[in-house]
Amino acid sequence: MAYPPPGYGGYPQQGYGPVQQEHPQGTTILVLGILSLVVCGLLGPFAWVMGNKAKAEVDARPGLYSNAGNITAGRICGMVATIILILVIVFYALIFGFAIIGSSTST
Repeated sequence: MAYPPPGYGGYPQQGYGPVQQEHPQGTTILVLGILSLVVCGLLGPFAWVMGNKAKAEVDARPGLYSNAGNITAGRICGMVATIILILVIVFYALIFGFAIIGSSTST
């Protein structure tokens, strides 16, 4: 039985340099980011902070991790959810403040 020459017949070529691997927290960051937008905004800061840390690790060793897109997407979702959370807190604080001022001036 004759074997095909290396590089032919569906065998993957092995390049030079480190083999790419997935960042261990990439999927977690993406899931937290999506959940922070859809279910619970309190998860947004966690996705943002974890995404920043993972992004720094990816930037420190370029070409090592294959799921940098997941990290970026989860980080951005976490940022958006955190900003929305802050705006909602400020909105409720203003309503509460106006309610207190309104009730004290009407008596």
